[in-house]
Amino acid sequence: MPPRTEAATGPATEVHRFGPAQRWTHRTTAALMGVCVVTAACLYVPQFAELVGRRDLLVRVHEWAGLALPLPVLAGLASRALRADLGHLNRFGPHDTVWLRAALRRDKRRSARPAAKFNAGQKLYAAWIAGATLVMLGTGLLMWFTHLTPLVWRTSATFVHDWLALTVGVVLAGHIGMALGDPESRKGLRTGRVSRSWAEREHPLWRP
Repeated sequence: MPPRTEAATGPATEVHRFGPAQRWTHRTTAALMGVCVVTAACLYVPQFAELVGRRDLLVRVHEWAGLALPLPVLAGLASRALRADLGHLNRFGPHDTVWLRAALRRDKRRSARPAAKFNAGQKLYAAWIAGATLVMLGTGLLMWFTHLTPLVWRTSATFVHDWLALTVGVVLAGHIGMALGDPESRKGLRTGRVSRSWAEREHPLWRP
């Protein structure tokens, strides 16, 4: 019998990164966030508003997509694998400090940026976008139910909501740009598996 090669044994060259719960939670959240961003752009940019029209419908779609935004993560909490990933994202270690210092110095050497399953940049992004989503949801509710709060609250909520929405758009554009530059990372979210060489190079402290 001829010896088995690595090409014949898929698991030898690929490792499991994400299960169905993580992948579908990410996809659904991304879709809802995309709807929020597109409808917001159509509501606030005059050229888009004139092109699309039907402002009342856009407002309703924007509101309901925003309300539904936390639901995929809440539903995904039933998955032990997703809860474990959230624990990884919420835990910073000494290696994350090293990673951030290297990023600030623009040191792109792999040895200078140690990372476990998620690097420090991904952890910061996850924490920031989660907090921003909650603030957007809270301020959006204040703007929606105008009869429940004083005028000064609604005015403040509108100011925070609008400017934070602009910041979210910029940060999301950066997130998408980085994802487009890393096909293997996108493959992990699409299929759940990544190459072992990529895992060892980009996340050397991760032990799948």
